[in-house]
Amino acid sequence: MTNEKASLPPAVDRAAFEAELQTLRAREKAHTREGDAIAAARRRLPMVEVDPTLELTGAQGPTTLLDAFEGRQQLIAYYFMWHHGHPAAEQCQGCTWCTTQVAELSYLHSRDITYAVFAQGPYSESSRYRDFMGWEMPWYSALPSLETLLVGRRVGSMHLVCYLRDGDRVFETYWTTLRGVEAMDYSYALMDLTVYGRREQWEDSPAGWPKEWQPGYPKVLNGRPIAQWSRIEAGRSDQL
Repeated sequence: MTNEKASLPPAVDRAAFEAELQTLRAREKAHTREGDAIAAARRRLPMVEVDPTLELTGAQGPTTLLDAFEGRQQLIAYYFMWHHGHPAAEQCQGCTWCTTQVAELSYLHSRDITYAVFAQGPYSESSRYRDFMGWEMPWYSALPSLETLLVGRRVGSMHLVCYLRDGDRVFETYWTTLRGVEAMDYSYALMDLTVYGRREQWEDSPAGWPKEWQPGYPKVLNGRPIAQWSRIEAGRSDQL
């Protein structure tokens, strides 16, 4: 973090401030309506059938994609990048960031949706990372079926995939990757409401605005994914 004094927005009276804000509010409302329209189009996408017997590895050993639904009709699976054989400090900063945001699952469950992480590494290693981080969501290794589950996509990259169950048949209804997975995040959404935003190099900000977070490392602090530090300070073991 920089100690340099950042530039400030111009100071105006309340009336001028509210007038500028209302101009922006019109754009925000249009953005919200467009988001609703995109979601409506997403609900009208076709779907593709997926083998429900594709193997995953869970806490009890081999299981299936169908079992990961936990009896609910829909499943959202986050495909967590994994650096096999690397220590916790070198695991994916972006996947750690996104996964940390997902804490309360009851609202998803109320809409008949199960959320689970499909790690792209061995269950034994990746589940120890889950325990170190203190995450409680369902956790599987997708390694046994990864190439089939992510057919046509870049295996090893982060993906968010939505599935629908019709009895014992499973269908894929949507997927996204890279910045699309920001749908999971509230930290960036809140940062975007502040005057200095994310403080990252790529942002369109006025001259003099702080941008100390470097490309490629926006979620790492002192050599670790940011969320790991509170776990280390709590005395948790990060041995994988």
